[in-house]
Amino acid sequence: MHLFEGYGIELEYMIVDRETLSVRPLADKLLEQVGGSYEMEVELGSVAWSNELALHVIELKTNGPTQSLSGLGATFREHVQRMDEILEPLGARLLPTAMHPWMDPETELRLWPHEHTDIYQTFHRIFNCRGHGWANLQSTHINLPFADDPEFARLHAAIRVVLPLLPGLSASSPFVEGTRSAFLDARLEAYRHNADSVFSVMGHVIPEPVFSTRDYQEGLLESIYRDLAPLDREGVLRHEWVNARGCIARFDRMALEIRLLDVQECPEADIAVAGAVIEVVRALVEEAWVGVREQQRWHERELAEILLEGIRDADQAVISNRRFLETFGYPERGRTRMRDLWQHLIESVAALNPSWNEWHSALDLFVREGCLATRIVDAAGLSPDRERLREIYGSLADCLTNGELFRAGS
Repeated sequence: MHLFEGYGIELEYMIVDRETLSVRPLADKLLEQVGGSYEMEVELGSVAWSNELALHVIELKTNGPTQSLSGLGATFREHVQRMDEILEPLGARLLPTAMHPWMDPETELRLWPHEHTDIYQTFHRIFNCRGHGWANLQSTHINLPFADDPEFARLHAAIRVVLPLLPGLSASSPFVEGTRSAFLDARLEAYRHNADSVFSVMGHVIPEPVFSTRDYQEGLLESIYRDLAPLDREGVLRHEWVNARGCIARFDRMALEIRLLDVQECPEADIAVAGAVIEVVRALVEEAWVGVREQQRWHERELAEILLEGIRDADQAVISNRRFLETFGYPERGRTRMRDLWQHLIESVAALNPSWNEWHSALDLFVREGCLATRIVDAAGLSPDRERLREIYGSLADCLTNGELFRAGS
């Protein structure tokens, strides 16, 4: 497929107790109900259900690329509701947002114990998965296709410069182990440290400026495999998916996978966020504001500095790098909030996709009240007790089931 001829979307959700909202390791039971066995993936028409490393996490994804995002939020919601119907007799339900607000990964993590368990056990042996960076992460992934080297180069350049902005739009993880984190996107803060013992696996989160498939495979990927080899002598992890950067190349399906988005309160919001990101990437690929050469000049460390601001302060993060703002055609000089830059971008690309009307409500709420993490903190306060957190996250679970947006005052 050529650029923007198809899209792959993946959404991850927690399985929790229906009353207490504490995590429940039931993903295998859920998949068994629809697949008849403990399969890692079950195909259900245009959507597939699949497992993740942690047994309390389930993934919904497009079953192959879809040509349009139109109606996809409603389709995913139908599958969410079907999952909830299966989980109800087990005393469980699904919970959105990117981190469970009080899970203790040291005591509550259960790894997937069935097919391909050697992969998860190898990750656990090398990196110790009993931490939030492995055990308590729910994200949205966007897969965008490319057909050849020139398309790879343009797409990779565009995505790299968009990555630092993603927590400003999608952060949804402000509470960890029952307390307000110092980071509105605590998932990304945990995620970026989950492979510290083998630096090349994650790097600086932002991918290096590599713009040919050969250089990517022979340089970036081979450096990861080489560093892992003494720890993984059987080569269990010698696959392109071991690369943990915020965007990775999936040559097995000729796509680039964006991995830095926190999952939102309902699929309709996730698709709105994904749609906005895709249209900004498309505008960059088409050189709407600056040329591809200018996009390719960015060093990963420069972009990582901006990303770290977004991880901490999300939509309120301040960008002072003038060259970065000019990359997106931002007209005002001086420092600006990520929310204001996103408002500019949303207004700039709003007319480019016929599905925009489906996304308007979610993106308008972002512009008016901020990202989901900001709204959660506004609703819960800075120091909520467990009962208040349970009330807030119970409301978020209802938003997921009903396809509703979360407002701080609701």
